[in-house]
Amino acid sequence: MDIRKIKKLIDLMIESDLQGIEVKEGDQSIALTRRNPEPVAVASMPAAAPASAPVAVAKTPRGSVETAPMVGVFYAAASPGEAPFVQVGQTISAGETLGIIEAMKIMNPIEATQSGVIEEILVKNGEVIEFGQPLFRYRA
Repeated sequence: MDIRKIKKLIDLMIESDLQGIEVKEGDQSIALTRRNPEPVAVASMPAAAPASAPVAVAKTPRGSVETAPMVGVFYAAASPGEAPFVQVGQTISAGETLGIIEAMKIMNPIEATQSGVIEEILVKNGEVIEFGQPLFRYRA
């Protein structure tokens, strides 16, 4: 990917106060997340990688795990002040909304891929998350 395009992405993040952005172009992909006042490149992989391929993490939780399908900001509830979509100990059904990832000012629901009981919520509300990062652990 051309360095000028990467610079434009960084400028876009700064101008619009985005916390994260992911762009795919041909067989290249780049994801930027803001952890400090300046955006930092955090990942680059071929776009041909399967969407379900998890990114290596320091500690992989045991049990069934829902992972992040994209880079963005995680929200546990539909809006501030509302109850979270799920809580530890709650029984969920496949297709039920677990949370939201905001990416490029678009709210993307995270849906359960199977039924079970939430055992652990692995991210905090408002946290910037990465592609493949474990978000929820539950038992079927």
